[in-house]
Amino acid sequence: MSCYSRVKRYNEAMTDQNTQQPMSSALRIGDMAPDFEARSTAGPVRLSAYRERWLILFSHPADFTPVCTTEFIELARQADEFEARECALMALSVDSLFSHFAWLRLIRDRFDVEVRFPIVEDPTLVIGRAFGMVAPKDNDSATVRTTFFIDPAGVIRAMTCYPANMGRSIPEMLRMLDALQAIDAQDALAPANWQPGEPLLKSPSQDLDEVFAAKDGTDWFLRETKKGKRT
Repeated sequence: MSCYSRVKRYNEAMTDQNTQQPMSSALRIGDMAPDFEARSTAGPVRLSAYRERWLILFSHPADFTPVCTTEFIELARQADEFEARECALMALSVDSLFSHFAWLRLIRDRFDVEVRFPIVEDPTLVIGRAFGMVAPKDNDSATVRTTFFIDPAGVIRAMTCYPANMGRSIPEMLRMLDALQAIDAQDALAPANWQPGEPLLKSPSQDLDEVFAAKDGTDWFLRETKKGKRT
């Protein structure tokens, strides 16, 4: 079986039968993450093998680029923080496996940081297209800068996309992961700027009597929980 066979079948399923042109396969929050098998710096990987734990899949346009280099250095330094949250990291780029190896060797030698999470090769952009990171007719990887937060059931729970000239915020990646895990654990909502340990929000009441009995005009729809700690 080809390492890209599963994603190829996904792309074929997204093809318009009349025009035989690939349709847009842009994914949305709540969609299942397309499965794939491919080579990586940590050996062969399969996305569905990460079920039952969180996974952050993030892409970069190319190895040896300045912004991405700083991101990978910081992600490697914070890898234990993601692991403490039962979350794996996986990167993706169009470059070959051996290009990845050379880049990681340079990072280790220059910055004394070892990047141990897998970096997947995607030279044909087949995975990037399956995840909607690249338009069907594009041959350029410049837009491949998306991050997917995938829950233990394989569902995409959040996505972020940064331009090529701006680095990702690693603290924000951790905060988003904390928030997603907290709202799942408490069946609650995360307010603006929420941080672990702060109160979450309850879902609005759907009972008219409770609405009328509320102490003021916001008590029925803007209610805090007692605690908001990550569990």
